[in-house]
Amino acid sequence: MRDLGLYGKTRRKFVKTTDSKHVLPVAPNLLDRNFTPKTPNSTWASDITYIPTKEGWLYLAVTMDLFARTIVGWSMDSTMTVELPSNALSMAVSRRNPPAGLIHHSDRGSQYASQMFQTALRKHEMRCSMSRKEDCWDNAVVESFFETIKRELVDGCVYRSHEEARKAIFEYMEVYYNRKRRHSSLGYLTPLEAECQATAA
Repeated sequence: MRDLGLYGKTRRKFVKTTDSKHVLPVAPNLLDRNFTPKTPNSTWASDITYIPTKEGWLYLAVTMDLFARTIVGWSMDSTMTVELPSNALSMAVSRRNPPAGLIHHSDRGSQYASQMFQTALRKHEMRCSMSRKEDCWDNAVVESFFETIKRELVDGCVYRSHEEARKAIFEYMEVYYNRKRRHSSLGYLTPLEAECQATAA
């Protein structure tokens, strides 16, 4: 790399997206780092990250089906309210219509512990699971996705507006990541290919 004049990208400034200092009830860690469920729509995981733009931070919440690492729901907004992950969950439910008993895993942030989000989980008969306090490894697969999208798409880009960032992130997730990007953890299949194989079996 030195001979070719290449240099690694530096990390951006850390922005805290988890507020776990609240008095809301938290759920036990049902997932327990079992990141390889045997069937689609049995275990989902969710988290929130941030994307820098010239208009300020754009917050991104995703819901991932851990079976094939598929992003099944997402939401973007300029504020990090409970509606952000709630909208990602709503998209995932409308797309997948999952069976009762699905495990939904997240951190213990105030958005996920809120009455609004917990009511949505109960409505869809999902079992709530939360990471242990300040333990990012308990949601490592979604954390890895955020690292990937920032490394492959965001780092080095200067988005002039939230709308410009939204379009780029949408295309990355829906067109590239879910349908074209191969994963070593899936035997170098794409998430779409892995799910198609599972449903055909």
